Amino acid sequence: MVSNSQKHQLYQPLTDPIMLSHQDIDVESFIERTVALEQTAASHGMPWRTTIGNTDKTDPLLYMPFWEWQMEFMTKSLTNLRPDNSAMNRFGFRENKEKRARIVSHCYTSNEYRKIRMTYYDAGDNTQVFNSVFYPREEYNLPILGIDLLAFNRKKYLAIVDFQPIHDDESSHAIQYEHRLKPIKESYKSLSGKMSSRFYDETKFFSKQMLFSRFEDEDIVSKELFPAFKRYVSLHSKLIRETKPETNSATQAFVLDRQREYDTYSAERDPATGLFTAMFGQEWSESFVFDFLFSLSERKKATPADTNIVASVKP
Repeated sequence: MVSNSQKHQLYQPLTDPIMLSHQDIDVESFIERTVALEQTAASHGMPWRTTIGNTDKTDPLLYMPFWEWQMEFMTKSLTNLRPDNSAMNRFGFRENKEKRARIVSHCYTSNEYRKIRMTYYDAGDNTQVFNSVFYPREEYNLPILGIDLLAFNRKKYLAIVDFQPIHDDESSHAIQYEHRLKPIKESYKSLSGKMSSRFYDETKFFSKQMLFSRFEDEDIVSKELFPAFKRYVSLHSKLIRETKPETNSATQAFVLDRQREYDTYSAERDPATGLFTAMFGQEWSESFVFDFLFSLSERKKATPADTNIVASVKP
């Protein structure tokens, strides 16, 4: 059930007559989209308030505030935001009651973004994961926004937030952006770590201003990671608003092809595949990775089904 405060947030743009009077919109369609967003936001009981797993914490769903803030931000800031029901009908929810783990995924599209996916994995204090990726529409030759936040046994934490370049040279994007990320990153010293090359090449699809950290102090989540996450998400949306849409079809096709390369590269190396396989079975997990998480990816002969994400946080 959606709370009254959530309903107010979702319907707030509709109830502002000044806003409506200055926009050329179909009010009936706007209402339908708003209702669809409300229903999607509440699907599978989201946002969850209790965990399916074991916990001795008062806040067992560590990254749920990130999910809620992002939903509110997208609803208020993006144009024509709407759910992709075809993706969610197939991959929206999965659980393993015996192992006390569950996963929920949402997928959205807007005038600014071709695809925004959000996934929350809950296994109590054992594992908490929030993952999200923002793919700009092909009219915008801009980096992909990637977010990956993990907690293991509420003792070890891994965080990655980045404007993931789709070109080797930053100047090949529509506008340069790393100089605007640098002061944000410098404000949060705990998020200035260096990623290992175990799963990924940090020079490919990662920027020099990536927020990266392995840490054991949970206070970093609220004091540094959360505000840094908000600033990166907000800036990415601002970059799109500042960028003139590309009308050349060949350039659009090239941008989409680079996003396809990103998806294929990421799907082949995603360390979460092992975790998903252990909890939800190999067939579903591989489809989830290749057909939902990285839906433009091209499958090759080998898949990383034997990779275990837990190993990635070990020193």
